[in-house]
Amino acid sequence: MQIEDTPLEGVKMITPPRFGDSRGFFSETWSRPKLARAGIGIDFVQDNHSLSATPGTVRGLHFQAPPHAQDKLVRCGRGRLFDVAVDIRRGSPTYGRWWGTELSFENGRQLLVPAGFAHGFATLEPDTEIVYKCSDVYAPETEGSLLWNDPEIGIDWPVTDEAVLSDKDAAAPRLAELDTPFAWEAA
Repeated sequence: MQIEDTPLEGVKMITPPRFGDSRGFFSETWSRPKLARAGIGIDFVQDNHSLSATPGTVRGLHFQAPPHAQDKLVRCGRGRLFDVAVDIRRGSPTYGRWWGTELSFENGRQLLVPAGFAHGFATLEPDTEIVYKCSDVYAPETEGSLLWNDPEIGIDWPVTDEAVLSDKDAAAPRLAELDTPFAWEAA
């Protein structure tokens, strides 16, 4: 498994190898022992699978607050998406900064988004599926969100037409309004 750091401390790009032949391929997308040897000791408890029919669908930027904060391991099961993490850890040298990358069925890459980061994505193809592991269960009472196109964050979304949003995501607060439940701890 190839594990790469990103400009945001704790956010990792993970690319599992694929072993293919004329039938297709096999890929081990998550291995607790292999990731633990790389210093990633997350105990995932829930898998989520989402389908977005229309390109330009934006979901996020979402997070869950403690005591149900979630680490996420995100991959694209079909299609292509632009996946984003935003640092919302008070006191972090990268607070309010974002990093994003394209995840696709073809490239097989995964993004590890730790607790303390808001997460979101934009679909780039019809019928795009996102599949992700979470380290805690869904707890709606701890949900938080940020406005996907907040100019203070300045994400360079690859959405050319008007984004397809839920009412909740369209009404999300800006970073300046966030009383973050997360604090940065120097490694």
